[in-house]
Amino acid sequence: MATGADGVERVGPVNAAEVPRWAGLATFARLPRLDQVEKADIVVAGMPWDSGVSYRPGARFGSNHVRESSRLLRPFNPAANISPFKEAQVADAGDIIGNPFNIEEALAMFEAGAHELTKDGARLVTIGGDHTVALANLRNLAKKHGKVALLHFDAHLDTWDTYFGAEYTHGTPFRRAFEEDLLDTDALCHVGTRGPLYGTEDLEDDARFGFGIVTSADVYYLGVQKVVELLRERIGDKPLYVSIDIDVLDPAHAPGTGTPEAGGITSRELLEILRGLRGLNLVGSEVVEVSPAYDHAELTGIAAAHTVYELISLHAAGVGAEPTSPASGVADITYGGKE
Repeated sequence: MATGADGVERVGPVNAAEVPRWAGLATFARLPRLDQVEKADIVVAGMPWDSGVSYRPGARFGSNHVRESSRLLRPFNPAANISPFKEAQVADAGDIIGNPFNIEEALAMFEAGAHELTKDGARLVTIGGDHTVALANLRNLAKKHGKVALLHFDAHLDTWDTYFGAEYTHGTPFRRAFEEDLLDTDALCHVGTRGPLYGTEDLEDDARFGFGIVTSADVYYLGVQKVVELLRERIGDKPLYVSIDIDVLDPAHAPGTGTPEAGGITSRELLEILRGLRGLNLVGSEVVEVSPAYDHAELTGIAAAHTVYELISLHAAGVGAEPTSPASGVADITYGGKE
C-alpha cells in the first residue's frame, strides 16, 4: 500500500525487494489486477488484435509484450516529479477481446469493453493491437465528452479511405472518426509523420479533415519545446485523446512494428513531448502497433512500456485537477531539469 498526497491509500506495484522482477504475473509495471482493487482511477487494458493490418502482422501479441517489457519500471517518475501509482489507483484490467474474423464486430466489442472499464469515471490507457482499435476508443470517449481533440503520433496519416474496399483498417481510423463526427476539427494534429505517400491528394484530404502536421523533421529542426508550445496552443483545454503508434519512432528505436519508416523521432523526443502535455485535459490514450516478432532485445517493447508509463503519469497528474490554459501550462514545464 502507498499513501498519496491526498491521504488515500492505494495498492501499488509488487515490491521488487520481495519478488524479483522476472518472477510473477506480468501485469503492466507489476501493478495490481483490476479485481484486486476496490476502484481504479486509471485502468490499463490490452486490445490484442491485428486483423486490420496492411503489411506485417503480429500486433495481436503486442499487449503482453509491452507488459513483459514493463517489469523494470519503478514507482517514482523523476522527469514528471510524480509517483503516479501513489497519486492515483492504477490497475491492469487484462485484455478486451475482439472478434479476429469480423472487423466491425471487433470494433463494437472493443467499444463496449472500453465503456465498461470507464463507466465509473476511470481513465483508460489501452495497449494494442493495431491502430484500427483507435476508432473504438474514440467512439466511447465521444459519448462521454462529445467531440474530442486528438494528438496522433505516427509515421503515417491514417486518414486514407479504404484498402481493397475495406473501410475499417489500421490506415483509416481517423477518416472514419471524422466522418462519424467524433473529432473536434479545430484541435487535431499529427506528430512525427514522414515517408512517401500515394499522392498530394492524401495531404489535401487530411487538411480538409482539420489536421495539422508536425513532421519528424519539424521535431528535429524546431526542437521539443517549440513543438510542445505549438501542440498546447492547438489543443487548449479541450478533452484530449492521445493516440501513439509506436512506428512514430525511428526503426532504430522501435524495429518491432508493422509498417516501419526511416527518419523517425527518438524515444527521448517522444517522452519529452508527452511530458510537455502535462496539465492538458487528457481523457484517454493508447499505444498501438507493437509487433514483437520483429523486435530485438525488447527495444520496441521497452520504448512502448515507457511511453505507457508517461501516459499514466499524465493521467495521474490530472486526477482531481483542473486543466491548465495553454499559456500557463508551458511556463510550468521543465525540460531536462531546466526551466
